[in-house]
Amino acid sequence: MIIRDAHSDELTLIRDQRVSSYSEYATLISEEHWNALKKAISSETDQQPGVELIVAELNGEILGSVALFPAKIDAYEGRVQELDYPEIRMLAVAPAARGKGVASALVTECVNRTKAKGYSTIGLHTGEFMKNAMKLYEKFGFERLPKYDFVPANDGVVVKAFRLSL
Repeated sequence: MIIRDAHSDELTLIRDQRVSSYSEYATLISEEHWNALKKAISSETDQQPGVELIVAELNGEILGSVALFPAKIDAYEGRVQELDYPEIRMLAVAPAARGKGVASALVTECVNRTKAKGYSTIGLHTGEFMKNAMKLYEKFGFERLPKYDFVPANDGVVVKAFRLSL
């Protein structure tokens, strides 16, 4: 598996793959929340200055992707204050590629890039309904940071904040 920066001609594929990957949650949340999530993961926020869009590729096929947002950027369209450390966002693995270490490889790459930039902390947010994602992050040692939680669709569904000390 090769972990590399995404190419600009892969953006549509990556965003479509995110929606496909996250679609398993559509029945667990309200339609309003699903629409807000789908809009967020399909948006061009991953093209802000300093955002690193990273993919996992095997035999020429993109298996998954993640966006590493720099510190001091509005990663959540005003819902969370700008943080002093990079944030992992929009981690997605193609359903057919799950269980092969793709998500772990992408998270590890984000951690390594963050360390290389001299940061001692990396963060992320994930929906409370994303149980497998939370298990993955906890396995890496991410800890909850409730003061940065938010409710994007005003439907009671919490997007939980996590942080890892490096």
